[in-house]
Amino acid sequence: MPYDHRNTARRTLALVLAATGCCAVLAGCGASQASPPTGKAGQSPQSPTTGHASATASRPPLASASPQPTLSLAGRTVVIDPGHNPGNFRHSTEINQKVNIGTNRKECDTTGTSTNAGYTEASFTLDVSHRLRDLLTARGATVVLTHDAERPWGPCIDERARIGNAARADAVVSVHADGSAVGHRGFHVILPASVRGGSADTAKIVGPSRELGERIADRFARATGTAPANYLGDGTGLDVRDDLGGLNLSTVPKVFVECGNMRDPKDATLLTSATWRQKAAQGIADGIATYLKG
Repeated sequence: MPYDHRNTARRTLALVLAATGCCAVLAGCGASQASPPTGKAGQSPQSPTTGHASATASRPPLASASPQPTLSLAGRTVVIDPGHNPGNFRHSTEINQKVNIGTNRKECDTTGTSTNAGYTEASFTLDVSHRLRDLLTARGATVVLTHDAERPWGPCIDERARIGNAARADAVVSVHADGSAVGHRGFHVILPASVRGGSADTAKIVGPSRELGERIADRFARATGTAPANYLGDGTGLDVRDDLGGLNLSTVPKVFVECGNMRDPKDATLLTSATWRQKAAQGIADGIATYLKG
């Protein structure tokens, strides 16, 4: 949930975390969370994760992850960027260090948000990313994850962009969930604005990224049965941003998918459902496939 325009929500989360003994200070995707995020932390590799890493034990079999010959993605490379890291909350010093996002400097990363019951955005994004990976590899795509929670924290937003660039990805999708106000419902896809400054130049990816985002928004709505966000994007499910390092520094088509609002009880019911998360992954996979196949 990468946003900067909800300062009140971020201050609320900082107070809650302080009260629970967690010292993480959020600078981007932040809203109050009932309990500190939990997740595995391990060794910090120097390269992204590829192929099939171990999936969440509670995840049901991916019956729908079968090859679809008409939409074969053989020869295509897709980078999946699971938003945040379950271990970020233990590393506030590291994630609050500012990095260059081309036009200015911004915090390395944030802890993300959570539902009122404490289901974290980092757990959600990793689960959906695993499902998405399985669906895409079943179609023949080469899939790279920017991380698989095998490192203690991060990667920073600038490194996430570099991973997609180094892979020469045909498409990059960063998976998130929002942390907006109660009553704000639905999904949206964040697209890169035209940005040129410092090391940022999105001129070549604005058009392709918009096409990728439009395809994902369409297929996501079909697969999940949910509507575009009712609080931004004028009902289109699309939001253009110029303040996100992950987009500003990308040299390949890239979008962020905010799958729903974790702070709204109705959306939270969907986001915590394994069945719905499979539908979300299916919608994103279908959108990527239709984009890559033209």
